[in-house]
Amino acid sequence: MAKKFQVTLKKSMIACSPTQRLTVNGLGLRKINSTIELADNAANRGQLFKIQHLVEIKVVK
Repeated sequence: MAKKFQVTLKKSMIACSPTQRLTVNGLGLRKINSTIELADNAANRGQLFKIQHLVEIKVVK
């Protein structure tokens, strides 16, 4: 079974750079405490690394 990430936006994007805002919006996170599930692949890991200070990440099996 493939691993997935459960990503929750925990901090505001007010003081973020424009590229970090675009990354958060591109992942589909709109409001604080919104949650999505992502597949574990290189593209998603790169996006999560860029915004790791804004989100909470859990590994889902």
